[in-house]
Amino acid sequence: MAAVSQPHMSEISRIRSNLDSCILGKSEEIMLLLTALLAGGHVLLEDVPGTGKTVLVKSLARSIQGQFRRIQCNPDLLPTDITGVSIYHPKNEAFFFRPGPVMANILLVDEINRATTKTQSALLEAMEEHHVTVDGEMYPLPRPFMLLATQNPIDFEGTYLLPEAQLDRFMIKFSLGYPDSATELQMIASQSKEHPMEQLHEVVGAEQILSMQEEVRSVYLDEGIAKYLVDITRSTREHPAVELGASPRATLALVQASKAYAYLNGRDYVLPDDVKYLAPYVLGHRIILSSEARMEGETSRSVFASILAHTKVPVRLEKAK
Repeated sequence: MAAVSQPHMSEISRIRSNLDSCILGKSEEIMLLLTALLAGGHVLLEDVPGTGKTVLVKSLARSIQGQFRRIQCNPDLLPTDITGVSIYHPKNEAFFFRPGPVMANILLVDEINRATTKTQSALLEAMEEHHVTVDGEMYPLPRPFMLLATQNPIDFEGTYLLPEAQLDRFMIKFSLGYPDSATELQMIASQSKEHPMEQLHEVVGAEQILSMQEEVRSVYLDEGIAKYLVDITRSTREHPAVELGASPRATLALVQASKAYAYLNGRDYVLPDDVKYLAPYVLGHRIILSSEARMEGETSRSVFASILAHTKVPVRLEKAK
C-alpha cells in the first residue's frame, strides 16, 4: 500500500497554501519547514531582521490545531522560564508544577542566541527526548512537538554562540533571504489593508500531523541509497577542510528528512536526488571547518558541493514490493 494517503496530501496542500499566502516567493523554504515538521525534527532559521522568519513560524502555528508558545530570548532569561517551575502551595502543603512555554506543540524561540548558554541548554532535553525534568520529576511534552528557533547572524553584541551539542539537535537550518523585486511589489499590495496572516485558519489537526509522521517512517529507503547517504555523512569526517564532521545523529536526521521530503512530493520511496538536495541543509550546520579552510574562503556550502560531486550516486534502484 502506498505510504502517501490522498486525504493527507490534501491537508499538506492546504498548509502550503496558507504559508504561501503569508511568505511570498519562498516555496522552497516552506518545503524545508514542512519536511522538518513531518520528520519530527526542529528548525533553525538564521537570517537578518525583517525577512519573515517569525511570520513563517506563526503562520505554521495558525495552520495547525494545537498549542503555540513563543519565547523572546534575552540574557536575563532563566532555564525555569522555559521548562516551568515547582511552586509550593501553603494550603495543600505540597509543591505543584507550573508548566513553562515549552509545553506546546509549536514553540518559537526567538533570537535564541541572545539567551545564555545555560538557558539554551535547558532546551536540549526537550529537543532530543521530548520531555523536561524539573526537580527530579519528568514531564512529557505534547505531541507533536516542534521547536523553531531564529537568530540574527550579523548581531554579535549581547549574543551567545550556540554550542555544537545544540546545533546537532536541529534537523534543518536554512535562511529565507531577501525577496526579488516582483515579490516585494506583490508584498506591498497584499498587505495594503491587513496582513494575510490575520485571515489564516486551522487547516489540519495535531492528530493528522502525527498520522503523517507515522506514514513518513514507512517510506521506503533502498539499501543503495542508504549507502549513498552514509557515504556523504562519512565524507564530512574525512574532508581536508573539515575539522569536525557530522555525527551519527546527523545520519539519522538525513534519513528521516529524506523520507519526509519524498512524502511531501507524493512518493513512498526516497530518490538519490532527495538526499543530495537535503544534505547541505541537514548536515551543513553540524560540521566545523578548519581555521585554514576558513582563511582560504571555504564555506560549508562549498564543502558540500565538493563532497556531493565526488560521492558516487546509486544508479540502479529496486523498489520494495
